[in-house]
Amino acid sequence: MREYGHISPRVRENLVQTLKKQGIKDLRVLEAIRNTPRHKFVDEALQHRAYDNDALPIGNGQTISQPYIVARMTEALLAGNKPGRVLEVGTGSGYQAAVLSRLVKEVYSIERISKMLPLVKAKFAEINIKNVKFKHGDGNQGWVEHAPFDAIMVTAAAAGVPTKLYEQLKMGGRIIIPIGMESEVQDLVEVVKTASGHQYKFLDKVRFVPMRSGNI
Repeated sequence: MREYGHISPRVRENLVQTLKKQGIKDLRVLEAIRNTPRHKFVDEALQHRAYDNDALPIGNGQTISQPYIVARMTEALLAGNKPGRVLEVGTGSGYQAAVLSRLVKEVYSIERISKMLPLVKAKFAEINIKNVKFKHGDGNQGWVEHAPFDAIMVTAAAAGVPTKLYEQLKMGGRIIIPIGMESEVQDLVEVVKTASGHQYKFLDKVRFVPMRSGNI
């Protein structure tokens, strides 16, 4: 395993073993978590907690998701297939996109808070990730220029599946999204697009910041 600064491989391995105990089974996901330097995506003052299985603040009222939730959503996205083109709504710290970049061919990530993107882009350049494209914009609108997508991951809680996102999903594709925008705890669901409509599957209980329209 690679050494990342002062963070030892053992600390990262402990996180992977914790995720296994919590039920994450996909070896591809566990390997991506193992090899993604989460400490690069948190504030320097919190780097000693980077491999704890906790969500951490990243400023602007946002958080870096708990590693278990990142792994759970990624595992659900990959289940039964390997999507080639994935849209992520809510770049945040960039950690989820970094994990996805190790597992799919192309990642397109949208962030509504403009001042977060330069920091994320600098981190991706530092760790040499080149298959992720970023956009400042309203995630509810998706990224029509690169649609259709094999899969979509939404990392903020919505009232329901945004129409534009569903329209930009390939037939047979899936959206992983927290539903329950005004609730403290949301339902993480999988929505699969089929010829006869859409199929919902409950995955877990989660806590995410609400999905907002517009960009700043």
